[in-house]
Amino acid sequence: MAGPEATRRAAELRAVLTDHNYRYHVLAAPIVADAEYDALVRELIALEEKYPELVRPDSPTQQVGSRTSDVFAPIRHVERLMSLDNADSLEALESWQARLARVLGREPDGYMCEMKIDGLAVSLTYQSGVLVQGATRGDGTVGEDITANVRAIDQIPRALGPGAPVVLEVRGEIYMPLSAFAELNRRQAELGEKPYVNPRNTAAGSVRQKDPTKTGERQLSIWIYQLGHVEGAPVFARHSEAMQWLGELGLPINPDSKRVDGIDAVEAYVQDALDRRHDRDYEIDGVVVKADVLAEQAAAGFTAKSPRWAIAYKLPPEEKTTILRDILVNVGRTGAVTPYAALDPVFVGGVTVTSATLHNEGELQRKDLRIGDTVVVRRAGDVIPEVVAPILDRRPPGAEVWHMPARCPFCDYPIVLAEGEAKARCTGGFACPSQLREYLFHFASRGAMDIEGLGYKTVDALLANGLIEDPAGIFTLEPDGLLELEGWGEVSVNNLLAAIEGAKDRPLARLLTALGIRMVGGTVAQTLARHFGSLEAILAATPEQLEEIDGIGPEISRSVAEWIGEEDNRRLVDRLAAAGVRLADAEPEERAATLAGLSVVITGTLQDFSRDTAKAAVVDRGGKVTGAVSGKTSALIAGEGGGSKLATAESRGVPVLNEDDFKLLLAAGPEAVGISTPSD
Repeated sequence: MAGPEATRRAAELRAVLTDHNYRYHVLAAPIVADAEYDALVRELIALEEKYPELVRPDSPTQQVGSRTSDVFAPIRHVERLMSLDNADSLEALESWQARLARVLGREPDGYMCEMKIDGLAVSLTYQSGVLVQGATRGDGTVGEDITANVRAIDQIPRALGPGAPVVLEVRGEIYMPLSAFAELNRRQAELGEKPYVNPRNTAAGSVRQKDPTKTGERQLSIWIYQLGHVEGAPVFARHSEAMQWLGELGLPINPDSKRVDGIDAVEAYVQDALDRRHDRDYEIDGVVVKADVLAEQAAAGFTAKSPRWAIAYKLPPEEKTTILRDILVNVGRTGAVTPYAALDPVFVGGVTVTSATLHNEGELQRKDLRIGDTVVVRRAGDVIPEVVAPILDRRPPGAEVWHMPARCPFCDYPIVLAEGEAKARCTGGFACPSQLREYLFHFASRGAMDIEGLGYKTVDALLANGLIEDPAGIFTLEPDGLLELEGWGEVSVNNLLAAIEGAKDRPLARLLTALGIRMVGGTVAQTLARHFGSLEAILAATPEQLEEIDGIGPEISRSVAEWIGEEDNRRLVDRLAAAGVRLADAEPEERAATLAGLSVVITGTLQDFSRDTAKAAVVDRGGKVTGAVSGKTSALIAGEGGGSKLATAESRGVPVLNEDDFKLLLAAGPEAVGISTPSD
């Protein structure tokens, strides 16, 4: 059985990974490299394999992608979109091939090898040859409706050629060509705007523009890689045949895709992809290998989140050498002081790198990096540049060990390193212009208070003109002050003030995210909001009370308690309240404990409930929701795609309720649906 430490760590990993998934798949703004994310996933998988009772349906190891944003309408996929397992070496690729051969009882009859495009996975649906729907992958079951935006992308055909079936759903990857990305950043530079970091995140953000015309301006493209739900189409024996047919209908099929025989030919394709990695006008982060015969795919089947008949071979991160010219520091919104390397420009991982994070002083000294060193630079995971190590034989004479400055270069307040922490922090708070700038931008960002128009450029203008001193000042801005800003007129001022007014009524979870409490991302914020209901209740909570909440471990509770204990933070809350910002969610309706003693399991997708709202409805009425069907389960609530839990419930004789039954259970109690309570 898992002990308290393993249980706590698994809960923290689930929370952290869920937040990272949301940042990557929905916000298109990851904060960790692929390699760091993969390490966290491997740690969680190892815990779940060692302690199976820790496996939960909402674990990132059991789910595809991430929950959708609230910007676009949700859309349910007819057939689930899966993710792929990864292989990071040829040995791992060979192990996958051997497992597949064991399942099939023979070597697969050919493989389809395809470039793994670094973009945004989408589903396109055509009816009688006309594009009627576009959706993001989302969590694989429910995505975001981006139909208007995909219609604005020139490379996506609005109508197919002759022979199109009655219904055709295909899966593809929307990406930004490297030439388009370079042109976009050239325009950004001309406008004095911040350049975009990489094509993948820029493509994902472009697809999620509220204005489809902006999506159309980004010169996005797409490669179709899979046939999904279809009605009235020919029957194919092979995936390669289906892809050829889709190309004949006019859909963009990557010409570098290739059918091969045998694992040796697969490895040769992988090597060629690596050798010609930068010969194409798009970024790849690997190679996808699939069993070509569709009957073999059906025989191999699926795991909880991935097909057994396909795998993604991830290309290794590239490394180059360059000169470390200086070590400087950034100060983030929480005061964290992060050293970074100023590098001689080097082309690595498909882009020119001039700087790279060095994380913290301990890590920098662990690697023994010094100004003037020739260093190995890796664009880890093709996302975040990393300085790997110095080449000691080429170290210049007199190179000195670097130390964190004693005072902040932006505000001259002391920089301190608390006991037990890796990150040094500036103590200037809102008096530090760098810290305040980053805090304000985060506060107004889409995942937080979502104040449209309040980006870095506007934040810089407000600070430079002394119009704002902390996030609460956003809500007391006056038209006269804004009209004095260069380039601002009545329309832009009114638009910003309207966005600010709307932000006053955001849900509590969004406000908690905006406040920038360390380790409190979107998922943890939702947990705290559901448990306490108001910021006042959170401010009154003790560390012990915080730690009692499922999914809130000691590190998170300590971070929240420290934030609560800061007088500046309490003053900020008072100023927000005085400015009219809502600090509490609506009081939940008092419910009778009609489900007291009942233990239910929820599986599949419900039409009118998210997983969280369904669980909350049961808990509000005194019931309990568990993750697995057992002898103590009172009922299984089964939505679409119930899977193995439905089969387990039926084999054990556990009552199975559909969504209408579930609504009746909530409204009228167990007797209305024929369920016995433990007291019966």
